[in-house]
Amino acid sequence: MIVEIDPDALAPPYEQLRGQIAALIRSGELAAGARLPSIRQLARDLDLASGTVARAYRELESAGYLRSRVGQGTVVRGVPELAEHERGERLAEAARAYAMTVRELGVDLDAALAAVQRQIVGQGDGCQ
Repeated sequence: MIVEIDPDALAPPYEQLRGQIAALIRSGELAAGARLPSIRQLARDLDLASGTVARAYRELESAGYLRSRVGQGTVVRGVPELAEHERGERLAEAARAYAMTVRELGVDLDAALAAVQRQIVGQGDGCQ
């Protein structure tokens, strides 16, 4: 599992970690049954506090992505099924975060929407 934490990012480290692990599960890079590193090990690897990793794992577990059991560690459950209202809430949350970033960067609306469209249709990371 490869994740990176950007200390200069607007999102707090636990949110960066949560988002990256969820994305790895959704993409299939982390399949159901895959064992994740222990909280202590991942905290050491990423130079984070154990509480930061524990919070990310807890949120992923409550969202249905992970299962943690004492003595058995943390494993991937898979991509959870979301109810319609949960999808709407997550979409609104992502839109708020993106809008905040767009405003901070001073990007105009057309460029911001074009960047989103490129990501959705899978045409790369580049900005124009």
